[in-house]
Amino acid sequence: MTELKALLSPIRIRKLEIPNRAVMPPMGTALAERGGMVSPALLAYMRHMAAGGAGLLISEITAVHPTAAVTPHEVGSWDDRFIPGLKKLAEVMHSAGSKAALQLHHTGRESLYQIKKGQALGPSAAPSLVYGQAAKEMTLEQIQEIIASFGAAAARAQEAGFDAVEIHGAHGYLLTQFLSAISNHRTDEYGGSFANRARFTVEVVREVRRRVGSDFPVLLRISAEEFIKGGYTVEDVLTIVPNLITAGMDVLHASLGTHGSPAGITSAPPEYEPGFNVWRAEKIKENFKIPVIAVGRFNDPRQADAVIAKGQADLVSFGRQQLCDPDYLLKARAGRYDEIRKCIACNQGCIEREMYEGKSVRCAINPETGQELIYPRSKTSTPKKVWIIGAGPAGLIAAQEAQRLGHEVRLFEKEAIAGGNILYACKAPHKEIYLDWIQWQIRQVEKAGVAIETETMVTPEMLSVGKPDAVLLCVGGEKIVPPIAGIDCAHVFDAWQILGEEIPPGKNALVVGGGLIGMETACFLAARDCVVTLIEQLPSSPVLKATSHGYSLHKYLREKHCVLRFGCALKAIRPESVTIAVDGKEEKLERFDQVVIAVGMRPRADLKAFLEQSNIRHAVVGDALKVRRIMEAVEEGAKAAWEL
Repeated sequence: MTELKALLSPIRIRKLEIPNRAVMPPMGTALAERGGMVSPALLAYMRHMAAGGAGLLISEITAVHPTAAVTPHEVGSWDDRFIPGLKKLAEVMHSAGSKAALQLHHTGRESLYQIKKGQALGPSAAPSLVYGQAAKEMTLEQIQEIIASFGAAAARAQEAGFDAVEIHGAHGYLLTQFLSAISNHRTDEYGGSFANRARFTVEVVREVRRRVGSDFPVLLRISAEEFIKGGYTVEDVLTIVPNLITAGMDVLHASLGTHGSPAGITSAPPEYEPGFNVWRAEKIKENFKIPVIAVGRFNDPRQADAVIAKGQADLVSFGRQQLCDPDYLLKARAGRYDEIRKCIACNQGCIEREMYEGKSVRCAINPETGQELIYPRSKTSTPKKVWIIGAGPAGLIAAQEAQRLGHEVRLFEKEAIAGGNILYACKAPHKEIYLDWIQWQIRQVEKAGVAIETETMVTPEMLSVGKPDAVLLCVGGEKIVPPIAGIDCAHVFDAWQILGEEIPPGKNALVVGGGLIGMETACFLAARDCVVTLIEQLPSSPVLKATSHGYSLHKYLREKHCVLRFGCALKAIRPESVTIAVDGKEEKLERFDQVVIAVGMRPRADLKAFLEQSNIRHAVVGDALKVRRIMEAVEEGAKAAWEL
């Protein structure tokens, strides 16, 4: 058993002793009731998060003022009517021995919800980098009102039974907006020099300290660097830390970036190594004798233990890893590192689902997270003979869940190896962690007692003889082969042949299709020194730069000098050239020794008609229903098993 002496050692903040140095940082869930009341779903989620025993749990953002909420489902802390719900939240956060902090937040201009209501506030009337619309410049009276609201909310947290509060001064929200020269154009005492721009944050800390007294810990989460052109740096932050300490700050939580920063750096994608941001926390710690919390895509407790043992930070945040496996610390304590489900930094359920779809939190590879109220914990009283066809993400999670619930499970896979399209998706640069995850998921299925019957194509005859009670069709999608003249030429291949390394990369390749498969195939080829041109018939890339992975793909192709052409339709392929149509005009392109078809996939309907005709209970899930992301495949696979 690994000791993790540094990570598991206690730490004292004022009179509060935190049992270990693992921190669950604040992460929005959108699980609260509309209007900000704590909901049963939020309490169930937080009980799930608390069970793993991280030393300090920090709640998601709570709005300190009616203008503060980023969405209508943000927890409220601006009025006494929220205190009963906050008390329940504190109780569940304490349920496994952790200490609990309430995070205090004001969105400022970074809320479409507040912009639409005409209530978005900011230090200046500068447009949001995220939404492109300006907030109302705050008057001096409004500044004082918001400062007072932070203090009042902190007092409510104390009354509700929290052990500490954390002020949210990071990620482009109101306090960051005051710190940043990009958003703060004021000429009064709250603008101009960095020290003046920091005045608002210092006064918020001072007011919070005044309201909670001398013994109650006050944390400040700050973007230690703005990570945007023209933004402030960690060197700037060092100049204001003494004022923050004097005002009453006990702990600095050293995060990074804003929601307007490139690459989705606030929730860094896999191209950033675990611990990539530690040096900023270390720089603060070298200069000041206050506890510092490090942030930076940690997904292994041993990494955090080393950071603390080296004195680079005092505590370490496990954000997305906490959502992915709330029991990571329990498993580490027992030395069961191979059982930890490691976050793959895909951001599908924890960031993109909330930010772009307006839905509540999920984890793409842990179906329990965000669904605690419907997650079945007891074995079924009516076990069934269940056949699961397809051992990609949907089939694997369905098999694990069905077996856990007491069903008799058989899992079939027509290929020689389980894993589905993840075996190809993991080949793009920086996505190796996807292979680690799918191999981990395969091991969990096998440990649960399900044998994966590979190289087995399930037929109607097998179903008629086997007589399963239920069938889950998780067969994935099938490649789209467009009707293009010359597609059968010897130098034409599909993305799966390239990513599967059946065919070596050419020297000059044309990739046809600018969706995710095409973009990742282009990156794979470019990483192997192939000169790549990518064409897509849509006028712009369907892979959005706004997502962290999308940004990474576009950036990688740009750095590799790949040519991306949109609004181009492939008309014909010949051994020596291709013909494309651009704005109704044909154009001939030469020099390609390889043409790669990567136009995507469509759902497969294998066996569905037979199952319907035979009146066999069944469900179609994942890409077999509609081609989408890992998150949908995992969630639908799990739910299909839960509903048996």
